[in-house]
Amino acid sequence: MPTIEFEGETIDADVGDNLRRALVDAGFPPHNGSAQYTNCRGNGFCGTCAVEIVEGDVDEPARKERRRLGLPPHSPDSGLRLSCQLTVEDDLVVVKHPGYWGQNVERGDD
Repeated sequence: MPTIEFEGETIDADVGDNLRRALVDAGFPPHNGSAQYTNCRGNGFCGTCAVEIVEGDVDEPARKERRRLGLPPHSPDSGLRLSCQLTVEDDLVVVKHPGYWGQNVERGDD
């Protein structure tokens, strides 16, 4: 049984669960502010459920996800993924960044 670490909490999930649905069902929606109420409910259109996968394996983004993450305010280079388009197959560490869409990713000088 995979686990999802999100906002300091550990959530149990089943292999094959949708990441967004698992987070919402556990009471930790992957949306900031009013996006909790104005999102597309997992259809991959709005981009407000964008998260960073810090640890764990996920499939490569499909066309629908790549298309949305290629539109502002997102950037294809951000490394973000749409939680509504991800299937849980492995333990994951997930981070939600600031901004309405979670698009404000700050990278340090490594």
